[in-house]
Amino acid sequence: MSSVSPVRRFTVRDIAGRKGKTPIVSLTAYTAPTARAVDPHCDFVLVGDSLGMVLYGMDTTVTVTLDMMIAHGKAVVCSTRRSLVVIDMPFGSYEESPEVAFRNAARIMAETGCTAVKLEGGTEMATTIRFLVDRGIPVLAHIGLMPQSVNAAGGFRVQGRSEAGAGKVRADAVAVCEAGAFAVVIENTVEALARELTDELPVPTIGIGASPACDGQILVTEDIVGSGTEFTPRFVKRYASLGDELANAVAAYADDVRERRFPAPEHCFEESAMKDAPSRIASLADQSVAVQ
Repeated sequence: MSSVSPVRRFTVRDIAGRKGKTPIVSLTAYTAPTARAVDPHCDFVLVGDSLGMVLYGMDTTVTVTLDMMIAHGKAVVCSTRRSLVVIDMPFGSYEESPEVAFRNAARIMAETGCTAVKLEGGTEMATTIRFLVDRGIPVLAHIGLMPQSVNAAGGFRVQGRSEAGAGKVRADAVAVCEAGAFAVVIENTVEALARELTDELPVPTIGIGASPACDGQILVTEDIVGSGTEFTPRFVKRYASLGDELANAVAAYADDVRERRFPAPEHCFEESAMKDAPSRIASLADQSVAVQ
């Protein structure tokens, strides 16, 4: 019997219980290799609809579909062991009514095995969040800059700079907490406001372009390793430049092929090995007959 203890996956209660304690670490993952890489280091992993821009080259997240989120979500859940997995509900999958939101959220959870869903919106989504939570679907809320509403907002603008804007963000934060969200993402919001909300709210705040005072931080993994889109937001810190390394590797491969340096002899099968194959197969067949 193995003496190795099984790995326990983080739960919603674990995340909620980190309020005011050790900062919560989160990153995005859309594929199995990335999920395996981030899982040992993250408390929760987000399968974000940002995959539309990062993986598919879309201009916004608005054209991401429910089927896309489920397909990528399956890969991430299957490839993680310890991180809680949250999956974004894409644009159009929850705004119509709480009932529609429940059907789509239930489908996401049933088909992927994830623990929670994330949806954007504040006061206008509070009723939907409560409807989902009351029916057993944990919700991570998302306020401040909401990428799915970028067309209505007129672009990716910093939130909370004006008194009215700050009041809206604050009202959204209070509404989603009262509705039962276990944590709230605050995106692209002025630092002082995000800091105040972290002090005031009873649930953990997860910052992305918000404040170091938030209870946790989240970034797009491809952004921090330099393999995502060409644009790098101000709030991202680069820890590697994998995009440059990939480009250099492809260039070196192309040069080797054109100069006939690849494939080399060590990458090919020897003729002697090919000639020996039939005799080895015949020998194995004779041994099988003898055993019978």
